[in-house]
Parts: sequence; structure tokens; C-alpha cells
Amino acid sequence: MTQTLSQDSAPKTANAVDLNSSAAIILDAIPDPVIVVNAADRIDYVNSQAQQFFQSSMHILAGQPLSKLVPFGSPVLEMIGHVRRDGAAVWEYEVNLSTPHTGARIADVQVAPIGDDGKSILLVLRETSIARKMDQQLTHRGAARSVTGMASMLAHEIKNPLSGIRGAAQLVEQNASETDKMLTQLICAETDRICELVDRMEAFSDQRPLQRIPVNIHQVLNYVRRIAEAGFAKHIRFIEEYDPSLPEVMGDRDQLIQVFLNLVKNAAEALEGVSNAEITLSTAYRHGMRLTLPGSNARLALPFEVCVRDNGPGIPEDIRAHLFEPFVSAKPNGTGLGLSLVAKIIGDHGGMIEFESAPRRTTFRTLLPIRGRAKSSGAQS
Repeated sequence: MTQTLSQDSAPKTANAVDLNSSAAIILDAIPDPVIVVNAADRIDYVNSQAQQFFQSSMHILAGQPLSKLVPFGSPVLEMIGHVRRDGAAVWEYEVNLSTPHTGARIADVQVAPIGDDGKSILLVLRETSIARKMDQQLTHRGAARSVTGMASMLAHEIKNPLSGIRGAAQLVEQNASETDKMLTQLICAETDRICELVDRMEAFSDQRPLQRIPVNIHQVLNYVRRIAEAGFAKHIRFIEEYDPSLPEVMGDRDQLIQVFLNLVKNAAEALEGVSNAEITLSTAYRHGMRLTLPGSNARLALPFEVCVRDNGPGIPEDIRAHLFEPFVSAKPNGTGLGLSLVAKIIGDHGGMIEFESAPRRTTFRTLLPIRGRAKSSGAQS
């Protein structure tokens, strides 16, 4: 069990006071907790945010073993070992840092080497609110599932009566005047529109297991780009930043096409009226990206990153927190189902989706697992 820290429980290190004032000012300005540990995994420095996070002062924390700040069995020490061995930074989502001293704390943790020898280590914590203790992606998937029962009900209770209404309107149209024909045609058009909406909602009720096959994600992205350039994104410049060494992912090709086509379409619609409109499609291998699975100690590696970025005005602030929920949309005529379905599909693939939005730079980032060994997939045109 993690012990409550005391001032005399560990000796201070010389480096604990060697940080120059300029560096300390910069680190204190960082809004996230920052910790520097030495080769013995003892704390050399914590910024002001880290002192608040651990509810202890620099005077007490300096020289303490890092193991006393984190719960027993925490992956943080293992992450430090990976960084020292591989010399590359790692990032893990939703790490439990709760202790009796600090209370319930969940954070995303980034660990990176300092200097050429890599003996000193930098840790940056991005605290996750208690409301997000459970995996954020399960929230997205839960929001999508909330539509499932409604979709099944609508299919039975609405589509059948709509078919009768449409048929009756077509019969009336045969003997109607030109003025009345306009009304019957309007009835048919509106019933078709409602049926289309119900059809889109029915996608949420598809509970069939995924038929996973090796999928070249670059071929998926290129297929999506060709569709976009031939239709809704004719006047938008596409930029491709692909890592050709990436392996294939195990998934459903058609569903992944649906995901990225939806993201690209949303980006294109956000670029209406924007000069020099651009959509960037990128792939990368993100070493160390892992997601802790709720209810277990298992951690799923999510190294395969696919981003869709646009230089539009950004997502309105008032809907960002609910963007993946059904019926939330910034578009005047939007149904708000597209991103909910995207979140469901990515969740079904064992991945996660997140976004960052600012004027001239909005990015939707999907992280997917790579299961087993697969042959390399080039960024083919």
C-alpha cells in the first residue's frame, strides 16, 4: 500500500536543488503535473501542479522514491523501464494513480528520457476527471447503444405505417390535379426522408460480431479520398502524410471506410466558404500508446494512429463535450448520428477516437490496435 510521505523518509538528492530558476519558472508554467526522477527512480523535481496533485510540497517530495507516490503495481515504473531500455517516449491513457493520501486520481501519463544518457526521466501527468474514470470510449459506445432500442422500435412502429402513407399518396396522385400532385409528391419525399433517417439509426442495432480480416488502412484512406474528390470535396486540396512501414490492422474494411468517409465528409462540410481549404490524412505508429481496459489489469496497445485534419473554423465550444452523442450536430440540417456511429465502429474494433479543435486546425484522431504480426502496407495511390 502506498505510504503517506514524510519529510525525513528519504534523503534529498543534490539534483533536487540544482534546477536553475529559468527552467523552474518554465516548468511551473506548465498546467499539468511534471516530475523529474533520477537514475535511482527518486524524485529530483516536481512543478507546482505536481505538488498540488500529490498534495505535498517540493521540500517533502524531493528525494522520495517514485514508488511511494503511485499505487502498488502501477504501470508507471514499468513505463520508465521501457523508456530507459528503448530510449523513446511512451504514453498511457487512464492510469490509476489513486492512493489513500491523494484520493481517487486518474491520469494520462507521458514518460520521456532526459538527455543523451536517458538516466533521468520526465513524467507529465494529464489528470482525468473522476467523471471519466471509466473509459471515455465506453461512454461514446454507450451513447451509441442508447439509440439501439429506439432504432429497433422505429423500424417496426414507423417504417411500416410510412410505407402505407406513401402508397396511399401515390394512388391519390393518379387522379389528382397538378396542384394536388405537388402535395402528394411532397408527402412521398418526406416519407422517404424519414425512412432514410430510420435506416441510418438501424445501423446502431447491428450487433453481429466483426468479420476481421487484415486491412491496409492506406488503401482505405485512398479509396475515401477518391470518393471525396469525385463528389463533395471537389474543390478541396488533400494532403497525405502516410507512414508506409505500418502493418495492416485487423478489422472490417467496409466499416472502416464508413468511419473515414464520415470524418472526411464532416471536414469538407466544415470547410464550406473557407479559402485555401485543405484536408490532411495522416498515419503514424505511436509507440507506447496504451489503453487500460476498465474492470481489469489488461492494457491494450493502440499504436496505429489515423488522423483527419482540416483548416476550418473549428467545432463550436458548446457542443464539444457532447460531440459523440446521438443527435448532436453543428450543422443546420445535420442528424447528429454520424459521429455516434463512428465512435461505435471504432469502439467495436477495440480502438478509441478523440479530437482537438482550434480555429484553422481541427483534428480527429483514431487509435487502433495492431493484433499479431502482419505484413507491411505501403501508402499506395
